[in-house]
Amino acid sequence: MKIKKIFLLFIFIILSGCVGYSSTGVLGTGVSIALDPRSLGTQIDDSLMQQNLRAKLVSEDKGYIISVKTKILDGRIFLTGKVKSVEDKLKITKLAWEVKGARSVKNDLQIKEKFDFKRSAKDLLITSQLRTALITSKKIKAVNYNIDTYKKKIYIYGIAQNKTERDEVVKEAKQILDVEDVITSIFLVDDLRVIKK
Repeated sequence: MKIKKIFLLFIFIILSGCVGYSSTGVLGTGVSIALDPRSLGTQIDDSLMQQNLRAKLVSEDKGYIISVKTKILDGRIFLTGKVKSVEDKLKITKLAWEVKGARSVKNDLQIKEKFDFKRSAKDLLITSQLRTALITSKKIKAVNYNIDTYKKKIYIYGIAQNKTERDEVVKEAKQILDVEDVITSIFLVDDLRVIKK
């Protein structure tokens, strides 16, 4: 087991040299490794779970890779996107639970409807406004958050340094014009299984 962890660390170091210090390429979470409060081992575990889940989705239906977004934080799996039917939604939830190491699965998948350009543009604008607000705020480490918007509902995933930061993120989201709801899955550093020392 120890040799396996050392081997994974070695692979990670080699791969991270190719993409710099950003985890977008290797870990897929969009969180900077230097600022991520999770331990390196937890980041690697989440990355492996992410790849495993993507492989399961592709083997089930190649269309899922485009229509379903997955995020994994500390073994917790979050699903967003659009699927054709309720059966697809249930099937994807089952696949997520089958990933080794899954601690929980939160399914926010929506059933596909006719494309609405006006609504999609509005959702994109809401996401952009919140992303800008988080980046410009001195109280928030914006790189630790992922944002999705669907039908004027904002979904925020991330890791907050403390309760004040988490409250500030929610406050910023609620101040955006036309937002109907803010759904958060923001964990505090203290909530994580293993944190950096």
